[in-house]
Amino acid sequence: MTATLIWILVALVAIGLYLSWTAGRLDRLHARIDAARAALDAQLLRRASVAQELATSGVLDPAASIVLYEAAHAARQAEEEQREVSESELTQALRAVFAEPQQVEAVREAPGGEEAARELTEAVRRVPMARRFHNDAVRAARALRRHRKVRWFRLAGHAPFPMAFEMDDEPPTALVARAA
Repeated sequence: MTATLIWILVALVAIGLYLSWTAGRLDRLHARIDAARAALDAQLLRRASVAQELATSGVLDPAASIVLYEAAHAARQAEEEQREVSESELTQALRAVFAEPQQVEAVREAPGGEEAARELTEAVRRVPMARRFHNDAVRAARALRRHRKVRWFRLAGHAPFPMAFEMDDEPPTALVARAA
């Protein structure tokens, strides 16, 4: 009788430790998502700022400046639920403005253009990486949250279900091909 109670107690402690470890892992994944989202937001803001700065520098032709400025401004001012769309539109505007290698060369030849083109190239290269890190963290948290033990014992607490950030983030080929 006593041995049975001891074994039951040992099993309950083992189950409790396992559930505690799983909850801690889930908490770390949620913290990783928060950090990755902050890094993604910083990279998106940097890209929009550099694009806006380039649009107002006078280096681009007026039509390209207007297209780029409006897309960058919309991306910076977008509400959370419209953020993915506005960031995709900025990506499309960047591809439209820098579709031709001649446009990139014209920017580089202008005074201060080499630095501006380098900053923009770095910004458009970092956005896909930051988005990938964020979405990988979201994927890992979602996979863990789908387990029965997490749902049954409510190990996620009141944390919202993590959502991936889906956007068009393919950089303009003329801009990144020159830097490669």
